[in-house]
Amino acid sequence: MASEGDEDKSGGAAPADGASPAVDAGTAAAVAAAKAAGPQSGESVRVDSWIWAVRLIKTRSAGAAACKGGHVRVNGERVKPAHSVRVGDEVRLRHEGRERIVVVKRLIRKRVGAPVAVQCYVDNSPPPPPREAVAPAGIRDRGAGRPTKRDRRELERLRALEKGSRPGAR
Repeated sequence: MASEGDEDKSGGAAPADGASPAVDAGTAAAVAAAKAAGPQSGESVRVDSWIWAVRLIKTRSAGAAACKGGHVRVNGERVKPAHSVRVGDEVRLRHEGRERIVVVKRLIRKRVGAPVAVQCYVDNSPPPPPREAVAPAGIRDRGAGRPTKRDRRELERLRALEKGSRPGAR
């Protein structure tokens, strides 16, 4: 019977190694650490802790503040920081002018590396806006001083064009 158990262990490990030969030892160790960081059977993970652990938020306190401010929804409902997250839940997070929509694949409690964290959720977020659309108009060179009256009028014309109104209208 001991040999049958050994065969089962080796048989289970061989397909996993054969299925992903591109995974290096560092990534495999990180995945193992993420599995160890997960909750034990029957335990749950707080939503503020989970969004921090999968690197959606920089700090856990920022995650708690986002929950308190109503910026985090789990399955469509606003939640408090201590709300339990389960596999399959949809988490919506409004952060830095962008909405992130993720589905929980794996529960983890401790923060892990970015490649491992991405494996813990499915990202259904809309693509971020292009950088040029976010860049402000009218940036002056450093050391150029205050704008002259002529510079201010040109800036006002540019801003009016962006809004869609006539440049000469007052």
